[in-house]
Amino acid sequence: MRVPELASELVRQKVDVIFAFGGDVAPNAKQATQSIPIVAWVSNDPVQSGLVSSLGRPGANITGVTLVYDDLAGKTLELLKQAAPRITKVSVLWNPDHADPEYREISRAASTLGIRLQSLEVRQSSDFERAFKLALDDRSEAIIVVSSRLMSLQRQQIAEFAARNSIVLVGGWGAWTKEGALLSYGPNTADVLRRVAIYVDKILKGAKPGDLPIERPARFELIVNLKAAMALGLKIPQSLLARADEVIQ
Repeated sequence: MRVPELASELVRQKVDVIFAFGGDVAPNAKQATQSIPIVAWVSNDPVQSGLVSSLGRPGANITGVTLVYDDLAGKTLELLKQAAPRITKVSVLWNPDHADPEYREISRAASTLGIRLQSLEVRQSSDFERAFKLALDDRSEAIIVVSSRLMSLQRQQIAEFAARNSIVLVGGWGAWTKEGALLSYGPNTADVLRRVAIYVDKILKGAKPGDLPIERPARFELIVNLKAAMALGLKIPQSLLARADEVIQ
């Protein structure tokens, strides 16, 4: 990857602010400079990953937004169960190297809902074929994707696998339903981008990044894909549709 080199180039150009997009990119920006303000957008836990010392007072020259929503991660599984009550076997596609608590929280919800959970661990693109085989061998009825850059880059491949094998797919935000997932529940990414722009503006006006708390999503969207439901032979309860922020026909 050229990210460390590109980060160093930005430092040499003496830019006013660096916007670091992704939990795999932000550490390179941090390593490149301790003085230029950095505004990061990450989908992992910035404290657990070592990017900042705390969410409330990140310190040093870094602030930004994290998409991690550990308290609500289990909610995705609850929504899946409401959409497809007969499901009992669910696989979670996730990257263990991506520091976040979502798999742990989904596991807690699974035990409450009586769902058997299977862990499909992928750390690089070559791991997906093995993960897909495990899902088929286990006769998984649904796959929940824990979002990361790796998952986003493979979104079409994941969606095609699920559709080809009539497996219910659930993602963390709206792009997944656009790709064919049954539902998505997660942050409104347009809102997140606005928060990033506000922080950049504050810093350019003199605010210290270390004094600006790392923000977490304030609004979550439920998007339901009725086209996918029809292909899977599912009838989505009206009560769930009434709660949806968007329904894809």
